[in-house]
Amino acid sequence: MEEIINRVAKSGLISLDLEEYYHQGERVVYDLKYNLFMGLILKEKDFREFLKTNDWSQYTGKNVAVTCTEDAIVPTWAYMLLALQLGPYAHTVVFGDINDLEEKMFFDAINQINPEDYRDARVVVKGCSKHPVPTAAYVEITRKLQPVVQALMFGEPCSTVPLYKRAKITLPLPLS
Repeated sequence: MEEIINRVAKSGLISLDLEEYYHQGERVVYDLKYNLFMGLILKEKDFREFLKTNDWSQYTGKNVAVTCTEDAIVPTWAYMLLALQLGPYAHTVVFGDINDLEEKMFFDAINQINPEDYRDARVVVKGCSKHPVPTAAYVEITRKLQPVVQALMFGEPCSTVPLYKRAKITLPLPLS
């Protein structure tokens, strides 16, 4: 009987699973439409009173996307005031929708990766995951690793899509 050889294990490929950078915390959307007068305008005095009296501790540890889903003119300072109130409690606060929140959390995690850990490596960025990984996260990891890796691929080590391979430098032959 011939011995079965695991060529994937011997290939020297490093698998990078972006799903490992998925933040487990709860995601919530704070919609400013509930602070609008008649669904149209934000009254500064009423809004400031709400900011003082609301229990912001309910957002402790949560990831919050701040938005306004009504077609209303909301002054920029209103979002800034919300960020100030949420900041001491929430894990992450972003302006935008739930997709913007996911991207921000993945970008924060990717920023913690030291590209030098992948210098001259052959890296496969895993494609399948249980949690959705935003396409923007794949673009960001590509941008971050391309300058240092020998090769970058997408998929699984047994079935990869080649993306990038560093050109080999050929030195000129010495003249005789």
